[in-house]
Amino acid sequence: MKKEYIPRIIDSYINESLKYSGAILIEGAKGCGKTRTAKERSKSAVLMQDPEKSESYLKIAATKPALLLKGETPRLIDEWQLAPMLWNGVKFLVDERGEPGQFILTGSASPPPDDTRHSGAGRFSRILMRPMSLFESGESNGMISLRQLFDHSADVGGISELSVEDMVSAIIRGGWPITIGEDERFATVFVKNYVDAVINVDISSADGIKRNPVALFQLFRSLSRNISTTASMSTLQRDMGEGINISDKTIVTYLDALRRIYVIEDLPAWNPSLRSSVAIRTSSKRHFVDPSIATSVLRADKGNLLMDFNTLGFLFESLCIRDLRVYAQTLDGDVFHYRDANGLEIDAIIHLRDGRWGAIEIKMGTNEIDKASRNLLKLKDYVDIDRMSPPSFLMVLTAGEFAYQMENGVMVIPIGCLKD
Repeated sequence: MKKEYIPRIIDSYINESLKYSGAILIEGAKGCGKTRTAKERSKSAVLMQDPEKSESYLKIAATKPALLLKGETPRLIDEWQLAPMLWNGVKFLVDERGEPGQFILTGSASPPPDDTRHSGAGRFSRILMRPMSLFESGESNGMISLRQLFDHSADVGGISELSVEDMVSAIIRGGWPITIGEDERFATVFVKNYVDAVINVDISSADGIKRNPVALFQLFRSLSRNISTTASMSTLQRDMGEGINISDKTIVTYLDALRRIYVIEDLPAWNPSLRSSVAIRTSSKRHFVDPSIATSVLRADKGNLLMDFNTLGFLFESLCIRDLRVYAQTLDGDVFHYRDANGLEIDAIIHLRDGRWGAIEIKMGTNEIDKASRNLLKLKDYVDIDRMSPPSFLMVLTAGEFAYQMENGVMVIPIGCLKD
């Protein structure tokens, strides 16, 4: 039986984009729910991966692409990158018709650059879709809104129903819509098959370049062991093992390919205006688009993660970064991390386009809250508020039970209480 559609936070942004743009492009990793979300809004569709029609579709796209674009609108072109020549055809029809909401394109890979392909500027709205947050999967009760924190209208009080065991299960299962509501075994098999497909098929089919699956798996394992860190290229290479003879340059091409199919999404460094001349580190933090990829590669189950709180802490941070990205997106914000030469590190900075920002330390255990709050206050003192706005909030994001505000103004909020 087909699962009922689970509403996504990004739905309202997609609906708004269809009102104003001739076409929208929903990009993101395979399995994150792009096609289902697009189908909810389309009135006709071309599914390029339909096994019974894909060969025919590709031949038509190469000879008479306009035939595939005929149909009731919005018309969905799913996995458009399999027939990149359709892009200019969509652009042409959008210009000819002069009406919004004509096409919805979805893509799980960025096709190679092509000078003949129009940029889509002014015609296409690009929307990045990620796996589901805990609020979307129903595990966060959403008692505290990120939007209201930025507006200074949030009631910082609440209780999370998520136990640490629940959190571990959510990390292993991931935010893949197909795994929501299923048992852990189903989710484990799904994510394993997902990783296998990326390594053996998807990464090469995206650009036609054959890659070494053994080296690629070792890179996945190295990324998994270094998740939520700023591990350098040499660290990744060394961690891949002595038996893997692969250069830095090759690792860079592998990482670029994984970004193009939206499997990894590194967290960039924040570069604020500071009162002092302290040097800001610019290395990005390593993250998969969903922490379940790391648990699958590491073969981590609930039992051994609960016995290894060090690894669990890094995976929990990656889970929180995934959710913060989902929540910040509809606020027109981006997520960064901060690290400077004095050793001050802040796990997440949400910076909105209008200049507002908030700083977040991510801590599983309650014993680290005081230190985390001191770090947040130190960053607040560092920032030059003559050139930037003061922080809208300072938050310690936890796996705990209670949400409250400390005497120093820092908010302590469980991830199980947060929403957009």
